[in-house]
Order: sequence, then C-alpha cells, then structure tokens
Amino acid sequence: VCYYCACNKVVTKDRSRAQPYLDRLYREMAMQGELFDDSRPVEQLHWGGGTPTFISEGQMRELMAETAKHFRLLDDDSGEYSIEIDPREVTEATIGVLREIGFNRMSLGLQDLDPKVQQAVNRIQSAQETFGALDAARREGFRSISVDLIYGLPFQTATSFVATLERVIEAAPDRLSVFNYAHLPERFKPQRRINEAELPSPDQKLDMLQQIGEHLAAAGYVYIGMDHFARPDDELALAQREGQLYRNFQGYSTHAHCDLVALGVTSIGMVGNTYAQNMRTLDEYYARIDAGELAVFRGIELTRDDELRRAVITQLICNFTLDMDTVGREWDIRFGDYFADELGRLRVMARDGLIAIDDRVIDVLPAGRLLIRNICMVFDRYLGAAGQTARFSKVI
Repeated sequence: VCYYCACNKVVTKDRSRAQPYLDRLYREMAMQGELFDDSRPVEQLHWGGGTPTFISEGQMRELMAETAKHFRLLDDDSGEYSIEIDPREVTEATIGVLREIGFNRMSLGLQDLDPKVQQAVNRIQSAQETFGALDAARREGFRSISVDLIYGLPFQTATSFVATLERVIEAAPDRLSVFNYAHLPERFKPQRRINEAELPSPDQKLDMLQQIGEHLAAAGYVYIGMDHFARPDDELALAQREGQLYRNFQGYSTHAHCDLVALGVTSIGMVGNTYAQNMRTLDEYYARIDAGELAVFRGIELTRDDELRRAVITQLICNFTLDMDTVGREWDIRFGDYFADELGRLRVMARDGLIAIDDRVIDVLPAGRLLIRNICMVFDRYLGAAGQTARFSKVI
C-alpha cells in the first residue's frame, strides 16, 4: 500500500477476490438501472478508485458489457469515458483493451520520480513504466491523458520536485493534477509509516507550489484551479474561457447538467439536489446487495442555502470571478446583506492581494488563484459552524 494514501481501499494481492465484488456490482447496476429512464445517455463514465486495472482484461470487457445492459452507453466515442490506471499494473495490450471497450480518457498516477521519495512512501515506479503507459495510450487513440503528482511528500524539495515536473512536461500530457499531501496519520493508518521529520516544511511546500505554477505556465499550461492544469486547447481550458466550466466533488467537468450515479463500495452519487453514499466496507456492501437492497447508508438533501452556496463556490472555483449582482437576481437575495460576514472575511484577503472586491464583483487575482480552495472556504457554512480548520483540505 502507498503510505500517503487517504482513500478507502482493500489491500490484497489475491485477484480471485475481484469476481465476487463484480458479481455484486452487477446486481447493484440492475437495481440502480431500474430507477432511471433508459432514454438518458451516459455522457460521462468513470472507473476510479486508483486501481480499476486490478481486474483482468476479460473482467474489464464483462464489466463494460454489464453496464451497457442497464444504462444507455454512447457507442460513437462522443462521451467522456475515463479510467484511472496504475502504470505498474498495465501492459500495452491492456491499454488497447481499455480503448476497445470505450475509454477515451486516462489518468496516470505518478506522484514523484525521485527514487528516495518513492522508497519513503512505498511506491516504486519507474519513469519507463509511467511514460511507456502514456505513449501506449497515445498510440491507441486516447484523446486526453492526465498525470497525477503529489507535492509535500518525504524528502521532496522544490529543486527535486521541479526535476520530476520537467520530465512530465517533456511527455506533454493533456492535463496535470498536482495535489498537496495532507498528513493526517491519526485518521489514515498507512500514513503512520511516514516519518514526519522527513516531510517538507510549510515554507518549503509554498516554494514548491510557486515553482509548480511558474514552470507549468512557462510550458504553456493553463491553471484551471484546485490543483488542476491543462493545455490551452483542452476542453477544460476552453470551457473556462467561455465561462462554461463546472466542478463537482469528482473534479472539473464540462457537463454541468449531468446527474451522477454511483456504483460500488463507498461511492458517492449526486442526483438533483441530493447526495448519497454507499456502504464503506465490503462486508456491509455485500450484505445489502445480497439482501436485494441498495447499498446506500447515508444521504443529504440540500437546502436552498446549500444550493446557493454551492453555486457561489462553483463560480469562484471555476471562473475566478463572481458577479454578486447576477447571483442576487438569480437567487432573489441582497448579496451584500446575505453574505455580510463572508464579505468581511474576504476583505482581509483583498488586503493581502489575493482578491479584488468592489460593490459588484469579486475577482481572484493571480496571487490568489493557487489558494482558491481557501478563498472558497469562506462561503462554506459547515466549516464555519463546526469551528473546523479544514485540516483535511489544507493548502499548505
């Protein structure tokens, strides 16, 4: 297991455990599929969880075929069908199968190329494995390839991380996700194997963040926001320029109108103004499915205030600007009165040069764009009400 991992996971090398899980997944698909009109096309499909390539090529074909039985998949390659892969787990033949069954976007986990860093986090992965998978995806006709990096890991410095970044830039992926490592060993057991003394300081991480932005900008990448960068001709960059970019809890998207159907253990779905999450352990998930029931264990229906705040945060996080008058008209509120406390906190950020704010518009300045998460936190009522310090999503 990778020591930095903060995801829900089942640690095993026993690939025979995959089929019992898939069998339950197919039964869940059948139950979920009955709840939706079969005329609705699946514009986006995502296999995630870090290592969906754990299953065999035959199981991959079967999983896509079973999905098509219960949902209307697009067969003309017009959908946005993406998969996360571990480059250590795939061959060129596997990548060919993924393209054949309908995937056209791929995300490659890399994190860092420095062997010392890799050893410290228990993820040994050669440059040949990473860039070999990227090249194979290009040959197979994947139209968008993303690479994931993490800064703030043990032994990283601005110099060493830039060396990794430069090698990734040479490979010219369409998108990059450069995530901050949040060290929470009390919450995530694998992180207890990381020696805190080997982690870079907040000042060092800030230096890394600045170097990341400068080097990617010099290489022609556009900062989309929230750790994401894209080439200027990428769909995300084009949508951002046109004010059409959207973000949900899975990331940035050009499909703002889509409901999100979640399948599998611990998955989270979003339909209309509701969110729901499946059981978080295999035993609980299996028990629900075996009983002929959906595996949902909790959900929430958004209030009008929730939806308003989601709209405000989405505008800022996607476009780096917010027209307060427009929001006021759309939601029938006086923005300055409704968000008086929030505007007061934003003015502190304005004095720090992160944003510009007047009576009508909030603009995120270049210095504030890499800190857009912190700026948007001002509008999160739940963070404020709970007195939290947002430790899980802290930026530096």
